[in-house]
Amino acid sequence: MSEERVLVDIADHVATVTMNRPEKHNALDAGMFEGLLGATLRLREEPGVRAVVLHGKGPSFCSGIDIGSLMSGPVSMEDLMAREEGQVGNLFQRVCTDWTQVPVPVIAAIQGNCFGGGLQIALGADLRIAAPDAKLRVLEIKWGLVPDMGITQTLPRLLGIDKAKELTFTGREVRGEEADRLGLVTSLADDPLAAAHALAADIASRSPQAIRAAKQLYDAAWAGGMPAADALILETELQVGLMGSPNQIAAVTAGMTKQPAEFTDPGVPAEV
Repeated sequence: MSEERVLVDIADHVATVTMNRPEKHNALDAGMFEGLLGATLRLREEPGVRAVVLHGKGPSFCSGIDIGSLMSGPVSMEDLMAREEGQVGNLFQRVCTDWTQVPVPVIAAIQGNCFGGGLQIALGADLRIAAPDAKLRVLEIKWGLVPDMGITQTLPRLLGIDKAKELTFTGREVRGEEADRLGLVTSLADDPLAAAHALAADIASRSPQAIRAAKQLYDAAWAGGMPAADALILETELQVGLMGSPNQIAAVTAGMTKQPAEFTDPGVPAEV
């Protein structure tokens, strides 16, 4: 089931992850949870990938948890909320937060409904491109619940606590244009999937080592709240590791000659 629910296609150094339940607006059932977690685990180690595009097939990104399916299926809500030994989060949370463990940028392309758990998945991406008429909601209050899929680790990166509380307390719908003004999404596009692929291709044309180092730097120092002294040390350590490396030299050469650079991906042997 999970192989059908979530598809992973890799081409030109870009991995496209597709939630594949369009007839249900990509509502999250057990197979979708398993497939999303499998995608994050694969992309943490996949050689040659320089950027990831995450989207939902059909009219919506993801309409949230399929409560009926989970209540009647072989995998219970309690199973999904159980925390495996050694893991920081449970399965509900990991399908949202484990995108931060993917070492390359993850871009969510949002169209249609992006509700509840679907919004929390999008929040786990590094960047979000939404259609102007996309509909986003922190939906859990409608069911008398709190958002519990890692939102405490993702939403504070984007919004002040007062606005986060307002969206959570009311569960109101935010359209793409308002989401852009709030900072909930990175940018707008009439075709968010095409825009996400264009951005991913741009990122994939850069030094993969520098891109990975930049994500590591911001996630640890900025989002992770690292003390200033440690953050400044990390800047230097990452920079020293890049300076004079083959990929850094290739980037400089490309900048000087105005020719495309030939980069070597981490974990992929260089051609001889």
